[in-house]
Amino acid sequence: MSQTAAEPVPARRLDAATVLGRVAPLVFLLVLMLVFSVMQPRFLSELNLFNVMRQISITGLIALGMTFVILTGGIDLSVGSIVALAGLVAAALNKGSSANTLSLSDDDAAAGYPLIVSVGAAALVGLAAGLLQGVAITRLDVPPFVVTLGGLSAFRGAALLYSGGGPISSFDDGYRFWGQGKLGPVPVPVIIFLAAALLCHIVLRHTRYGRHVYAIGGNAEAARLSGLNVRGLTLSVYVIVGLFAGLAGFVLSSRLNSAEAVAGQGYELTVIASVVIGGTSLFGGLGGVLGTVVGAILIGVLINGLVLMNVSPYIQQIIIGVIIVLAVAFDRFVKGRRRR
Repeated sequence: MSQTAAEPVPARRLDAATVLGRVAPLVFLLVLMLVFSVMQPRFLSELNLFNVMRQISITGLIALGMTFVILTGGIDLSVGSIVALAGLVAAALNKGSSANTLSLSDDDAAAGYPLIVSVGAAALVGLAAGLLQGVAITRLDVPPFVVTLGGLSAFRGAALLYSGGGPISSFDDGYRFWGQGKLGPVPVPVIIFLAAALLCHIVLRHTRYGRHVYAIGGNAEAARLSGLNVRGLTLSVYVIVGLFAGLAGFVLSSRLNSAEAVAGQGYELTVIASVVIGGTSLFGGLGGVLGTVVGAILIGVLINGLVLMNVSPYIQQIIIGVIIVLAVAFDRFVKGRRRR
């Protein structure tokens, strides 16, 4: 309801919890970097920092798409499996065979398709997977958690079936460039991630589509009553995250010079952690891409620092799990303060 001229708009009280909720991920990241730099001097070396960015570029790319999904109040647990399937399809087209290629020589790569075909195929696999799940969610009214949990298993099985259980490896220089190459000192995957982040930020913050995504997450029924195509918009965010997972599958296979059906396992946890830790609410309607970028870097810095300090990878998983729970708890606390 608009205010009349005789009724001045009251100034919004600056709530400490709200301010902390917005800046906490960045502050925590800076503190974490300071601690690791003191405990392990080589942490701040140029080589290690670029290594951190290279490591988070794959999961960070998927996290950008996941941001759209979580902003609507949804979730996608299948992204790791889509990464594996898309990477295998792209790799197989580059090699010219979908069979187990352990026995193929490097010369056999000449029989493959051009790079653009491999990239396009990986993107199409992701798009198709996202579209399939989006239709199940919006048309069959099956909860996103259930649909994407099924997708996690189904797409992993499809990857195993497609590859025959074996890896596809040894790609040409043009294929490997997108995962291993550099432009100056900056790794190409980092450039892809940051360019995608900028594009997603513009879409969410400066387009009508982005405003509609936030509206659905804030109140889907109110959005429907105001004339928004809630089903179509919800479907679109699953297509977007599928697209990003497909492209991530291509970049990952390029970086590792190998694609296999077990690729991307556990990515769901890292991706969701990046989005939630970055300040995007699991209940939808609040957050953004910049927070996701900070969250992805924070996870990368945390894992890298723990590795440099020789902390067990099992303990690393425990720490990430605890951080997710704390991030969601803090989100609920901030939302509770805003309602008062």
